[in-house]
Amino acid sequence: MRELRHSFGPFVLDRQAGLMRDGSPVPLGQRALALLAALADADGAVVAKAALMESAWPGTCVEEGNLSVQIAALRKALGRTTEGGDWIVTVPRVGYRLLRPAAAQQYRPPGRPTLAVLPFAIGGNAEQEYFADGVVEDIITALSRFRSFAVIARNSSFIYKGRAVDVRQVGRELGVRYVLEGSVRREGDRLRIGAQLVDAGNGAHLWAQRFDGRVGEVFDFQDRITEGVATVVEPRIRAAEIERSRRERPGSIAAYDIFLSALPGLMSESERGNASAYALFLEALRLEPDNATMLAYAAWALEHRITMGWPPLGEDDRAACVGFARRALENAAGDPAVMAHSGIALVQVGREYDWGMAVLSQAVEANPNYLPAVIAAGVGHLHCGSLDEALEMFDRAVRLSPRDPLAHIPLCGTAHVHMIRGDFEAALAWATRSLSVNANFDAAHWMLIAANAHLGRMDEARRHLARLVANVPGVSVTAIRDGQPARSPERLAAVLDGLRLAGLPEGSASSPGRSA
Repeated sequence: MRELRHSFGPFVLDRQAGLMRDGSPVPLGQRALALLAALADADGAVVAKAALMESAWPGTCVEEGNLSVQIAALRKALGRTTEGGDWIVTVPRVGYRLLRPAAAQQYRPPGRPTLAVLPFAIGGNAEQEYFADGVVEDIITALSRFRSFAVIARNSSFIYKGRAVDVRQVGRELGVRYVLEGSVRREGDRLRIGAQLVDAGNGAHLWAQRFDGRVGEVFDFQDRITEGVATVVEPRIRAAEIERSRRERPGSIAAYDIFLSALPGLMSESERGNASAYALFLEALRLEPDNATMLAYAAWALEHRITMGWPPLGEDDRAACVGFARRALENAAGDPAVMAHSGIALVQVGREYDWGMAVLSQAVEANPNYLPAVIAAGVGHLHCGSLDEALEMFDRAVRLSPRDPLAHIPLCGTAHVHMIRGDFEAALAWATRSLSVNANFDAAHWMLIAANAHLGRMDEARRHLARLVANVPGVSVTAIRDGQPARSPERLAAVLDGLRLAGLPEGSASSPGRSA
């Protein structure tokens, strides 16, 4: 069934009312409107010339030149996109296609997901309209800092203001995979905001949360909502994309789908999962050798492997890791994810402390709501910066998204700070929380072993040591030490001493040029 209404960029095409640009009518003849509707129905796909001529001249034999004249008139009426190109693209010897809205506004790699943030409903209270619109605009701005998905511009999503719409319709009209919608209600001096992320393909709810605040705290409340939504939406979209790739594109050889297939193994915190993920990143890089995201994640996989003291995957994992990080930064174009994963690789593996910390600082500045950047900056400070800054970063990460797949890292990082400061009881509490999030995280086991040993609880220390050895056969004090930055070795001393007390073998130094 054909849609009666389409939106693209600043335009709204209605089969009955005609074409509007930013609310003003665009004069078009009936044949031009019929052609534009046929192109819009294709949702960015190519429409053959024969099909277009049948749409504009049904049941009539016409010369192809008539189609060319009408397409030229349409292009003139639509004007140029923000990049200076045409809205209607010629596909030689085949036909034409209409640029999808997000593709016309912002380049994104094939398969990159798109999101629309709809105006929040205000429950009939017009006094809250300014607040609701301000919240949505702030959320759009905050989400636009993420490079893993594209956000439709406000002028496109706000055409739905004041209307009850099905998110599946929004998905079709704007060409987006995900929709964020919400509502604002006032009860006395209290404001309540509800927000939910929905899959535009099937209408399934992926996440929902309620925020409460007081009228007198409007601006602080607005900032808190923006921060809370921004930090949660990205990992939810990432998880949905992984599932979508498994379901809809099994065995795809596209770099993006290979990348999605690698993420679960990388996040598993297991030696085997890490090796599998790294192999997939290399496969993706064979397809797109200069893809900054793939390069950064390949560096991340090797960095984590070296840091955990796992067996090497190549002749010189350290050199490969730093090489991937350098190449990723050359192609980063300000992407906070690329900078975060590359920066921590420079600190942890490359021992490029000043450079790595500068990159991590830029990553947080580029997107303070991107949790991996916040976490990586915390880890950087833990090893070679300010311990107070490390705790601040870890606290922010845990506070904003305690159930994020990476939450075990800031929890364990906090335990490590307490180990450095000699508060072993606090270290135990934080390390236990870390292990409850991800039972495979070796560093949490290090903290539990060492803290218990320092407290004289040797039975507990050895119990955790047995689990560590079962997870990582051949693990040793030397392997762990060699995988950590050496700028401030005293920051690892309490952990290593505790591991020795519990009976972890010292081990031998790793071979030159190879990971520990």
